[in-house]
Amino acid sequence: MAANCEIVTLMTLPALHPLKLVPALHSKVWGGRKLATQLGKALPTPEPYGESWELHDSCRVLNGRLRGRSLGELLKTYGQALVGAGYDAGAGFPLLAKFIDAQDWLSIQVHPDDQQARELEGEPRGKNEAWLVLAAEPDAQLVIGLQPGTDRAQLAEAIQAGTLEALLVYKNVQADDVLSLPAGTVHALGPGILIYEIQQASDRTYRLYDWGRLGLGGKPRDLHIDKGLSVANLASLPQVTHPQGELLIDGAYFRTWRHQLHDEALSLASQGCFQALTCIAGELQIHTTGQDSLPLRLGETSLLPACIDSFTLRGSGCIIRSCPA
Repeated sequence: MAANCEIVTLMTLPALHPLKLVPALHSKVWGGRKLATQLGKALPTPEPYGESWELHDSCRVLNGRLRGRSLGELLKTYGQALVGAGYDAGAGFPLLAKFIDAQDWLSIQVHPDDQQARELEGEPRGKNEAWLVLAAEPDAQLVIGLQPGTDRAQLAEAIQAGTLEALLVYKNVQADDVLSLPAGTVHALGPGILIYEIQQASDRTYRLYDWGRLGLGGKPRDLHIDKGLSVANLASLPQVTHPQGELLIDGAYFRTWRHQLHDEALSLASQGCFQALTCIAGELQIHTTGQDSLPLRLGETSLLPACIDSFTLRGSGCIIRSCPA
């Protein structure tokens, strides 16, 4: 509860409280305008916007005593009181959450795992991720891997020849589908899809193929073929699921739930870990002991520090909740 947050900071710093976060918006050649039209984001320019980073070191606090501070700054100051026991503040915030609006194909890409990220990039972690489909146009597709039996030489030859599309496995998706993507999976998000993504906090992407297009700057975007080939798990072919219960993802790095409330209250325990809460429908209030309630509206994200033992959601809406595994 809030009192614990005061104790862990030894009364020398402002006590931690539920943090409403200002997202970081990113324009992308494959993006669109659904971050505004479907999620209420204020897009600052007419460019296509593809990503809204909801939870990341760069996000700043919008409310309370810590207004204006970035999560990265708070992590260095508060350490385990913010994220929970067992996390190295020097490695940055462990998870990243974002909305992605794909109006065109993203690149065919692959991400390193933890060991590969350390060896190839000197970075603390790789990128395992998962997608929750929020909206999908008819016949919208993902790439979920390579055709069974594809070997590394065939993959390299297809990239060089511009024939990679024939080696890919495509999957149609609809709203509320979920795909967990282990590091090493060759994958891509297709046109007409809006997703919520939860992942390890890494932006390391190796592009294998970019559909022959130019980037926003009028030049081809960089490819990372050698590194991509070295980390690709050719046999990885994860399956799209359509969960019916609250628990959507139960992985090695994070767990994610979807809570749907209809003018009711839901009390939850943090179990010593931070809780990332993103509203994807309606409006809810976050209640914690000794703190003012915090409203969370469509498209908004809040972080509950690990030192807050329990909290209650009230209202009518849908929340995506994630925490470390």
